[in-house]
Amino acid sequence: MERHRTERPAGAGTRPATLDALETPAAVVDLDRMEANLARMADYARGHKLALRPHTKTHKAPELARAQLEHGAAGLTVATLREAESMATVADDILVAYPPVGPARLERLLALAERTRITVALDSEEALDALARAAGAAGREIGVLIELDLGMRRCGVGRPDDAVRLAGRAATRPELAYRGVLFYPGHIREHVRDQAAALDRLATELARYLDALAAARLEPAVVSGGSTPTAFASHRIPGLTEIRPGTYIFNDRATAALGACAWEDCAYTVLATVVSTAVPGQAVIDAGSKALARDELPPAARDSGYGALLDRPEVRVRALSEEHGILDLSETRWRPRVGERVRVVPNHVCVSVNLHERVWGTRNGKIETSWAVAARGWTAADRAPDPSTNPARR
Repeated sequence: MERHRTERPAGAGTRPATLDALETPAAVVDLDRMEANLARMADYARGHKLALRPHTKTHKAPELARAQLEHGAAGLTVATLREAESMATVADDILVAYPPVGPARLERLLALAERTRITVALDSEEALDALARAAGAAGREIGVLIELDLGMRRCGVGRPDDAVRLAGRAATRPELAYRGVLFYPGHIREHVRDQAAALDRLATELARYLDALAAARLEPAVVSGGSTPTAFASHRIPGLTEIRPGTYIFNDRATAALGACAWEDCAYTVLATVVSTAVPGQAVIDAGSKALARDELPPAARDSGYGALLDRPEVRVRALSEEHGILDLSETRWRPRVGERVRVVPNHVCVSVNLHERVWGTRNGKIETSWAVAARGWTAADRAPDPSTNPARR
C-alpha cells in the first residue's frame, strides 16, 4: 500500500504522515494490534478445523477483507448488497447472511460477477421461492443456508420441522443449491467465563435441528455460526463447521468488557480533540454520536458510557450529542488541556466505522496507510467498482 509522506493537516488532497497531522475526529487503527488479532483468530480456526468466514460489516473495506483471506479465511460474510458488491472485488466466495427479500436486493445479488460463489441465508418460503425465480431468470445457481433461531429471536426458523421443510424445498429447486444451516449466537452476551451454560443450551438445541435434518436425508454440509464474544469457544459446539466473527479484527470496549479480548487487543480508536474544559469535572471532545455511535454496553459488562480512553480506560465518555462527547473525569487525576488529543475506544466498533469515510492505519505514531470505508451505507448509490475489474486474490 502507498505510504503517506507529508506533514500537513489532513484535508482535501493531503496525505498526513503522523497522527498529529490528522484533523479530528478521525478513525485510527493500530496496525500491529490488528495484525495480531487477524493471526490469533486464524490460528484458532485452523487449530480446531473450523472454516473462518469473517463478517466484513465491521471494517467494510476490501483491503482488510483481502488481509483476512490471506490469513486463510475460506470466504467472506456480508449483511448488505453494498458490502457484497464491494467485497466481490477481492473474494470469489461470499455469504450474504441476510434474507434477500425484495426485487432490488435480488437484482443486485444476481448482478454480482459470475465468478463469485454466492450463498444466502433465509428463513421463509417467500424468500426462497423469489430467489429461485430470480436465479432461474438470470441463469445462475445460488447457494442457500436455512437460518435457525437458537435463541437470538431475530431471524431464523424456530422448529426443526420448519427447517426440514424449508431445506427440502431448497433441495428440490434446480436454481438453488442447498448447502446447510446458519445461526447467530448473538444472544450469548455473558462474560466469557460465564458462557458455559448458554453454550451448552445452544449445542443441545442445534443437535435437535441436525438430527431432524439427518433423519430427512438433508444433512447440512455447512453448519455456520459464531460471533466474536463466543468465537474462541466455538469448538465446544458439536457439528459446527464454520465461524463468522467480525469485530475481532479491531475489537472494541464491549468485546473487552465481556472478556473476549484484552484491552491491549483494541486496535480501533477515534482520535479526538479536547475542545472545552469549562464545566468542572468533565471535558468535551469533538467526537460525538456521529463519530462514536450511541450503542450501550451489554448488561454483563456492568459499566456505562459510550466509550473509554485507550490509555486511560477509567475515563469514560459519559454522554454524547451529535458533535460533542463528554468525558467523565471523576475517576482520574488527569486534567486535560484544551487542544489535547485523546483516542477513544468505542463501545461498538462496527457502527463507529460506518460513520467514517476513511480509516487511518498507524504504527508507532506514524501513518503507514489508509483505506476508504467503501461499503458504508446500504443503498445502490455510489456503488463499489465493477468486480470484474479486480479479480479475486486468495
